[in-house]
This record gives sequence, structure tokens and C-alpha cells, in this order.
Amino acid sequence: MANHLISETCKENLFSEFFNNHAKNLRNFLLFKFGNQDHAEDITQEAFIKLWQNCKDVPLEKAKSYIYTIANNSSLNIISHEKVKLNYQKNNSHIDRSNENPEFLLEEKQFKDKLLVAIENLNETQRVAFLMNRIDGKKYYEIAEELNISVKAVEKRIHLALVELRKEFKGFK
Repeated sequence: MANHLISETCKENLFSEFFNNHAKNLRNFLLFKFGNQDHAEDITQEAFIKLWQNCKDVPLEKAKSYIYTIANNSSLNIISHEKVKLNYQKNNSHIDRSNENPEFLLEEKQFKDKLLVAIENLNETQRVAFLMNRIDGKKYYEIAEELNISVKAVEKRIHLALVELRKEFKGFK
């Protein structure tokens, strides 16, 4: 009896009927669960291909569970792979710049150099407050406590630093 059930999945007409009855529902399941139309269609096709390739091992009454399990696992694998790619991009985005336009890289270097000179030319009180805020990420009240000045004094120093920097980069686009 088990042989009879296993061979039913491999019969082309029964397989075709099974596909017609379940492909749309499987695709919709994947679409609703993972939200990507293209992946849903591709994974639906892959699930049925795997069922056809393993039809001798999958009885017809277990075929629906089989395709849903294959499809769900494939979707989770894709999501996991996308996370790995995103983490790699996030952690290594600054490394590969070989595809950048050389002119852009030169302009960027010139801008950075000009910015460093402009920051160096700020008076010491403005430069210290500005860098503590922009580089160290400190809040105005934290800077005020460290420098033993009022928050208003910090605001004024940073404001004046920004005014000076804007003068240096007037017309820069």
C-alpha cells in the first residue's frame, strides 16, 4: 500500500492536479508571510520542483505539508542571507571604494583637508566645544559641566564655530 501512495505523487496527471490545487495558496502564503512577490513565486516553483524530484519518497497525503515546509525554510534561508549581506555592507561599507569616481575621491579629500584647516583656525574655546559636540557626541549640558561654563556659553561657542565654518565654505556645493 505504501508503494501505491508513493507512486501516486510521481504520476504526472496527479502531480499536475496537485500543483493546480495548491500553487496559488502556497504563493499567497509566502507573499503574506514574507511580503515579497518575486520571492514568493520563485520559492513556490522551487518547492514543487523539489516535490517532483523527491516524489518517490513523499506520499501524496503528505505532499502539501512537504511543500509548505520546503517553502517556509527556503524563505527563512533567504531572509537570513539578506541579513548577512546587510551586516556585511554595514560593517564594510568604508572599505571598498575602488569603484568610486577618482575625481569624486579627490574632491572629497580636498574637502576634508579644507574642513580640518577651518576647524584648526577656530579659536580654542569654539573648537573645543564644537569638537566635543560633533565628534564626541556630547550634549550641551555635558560640555558645560566638563568645561565648567553655562549651557548658554556652550551654545554661543558652537554657534560662533558654525558661523566661521559657513564663511569658509560659502558657495560650496
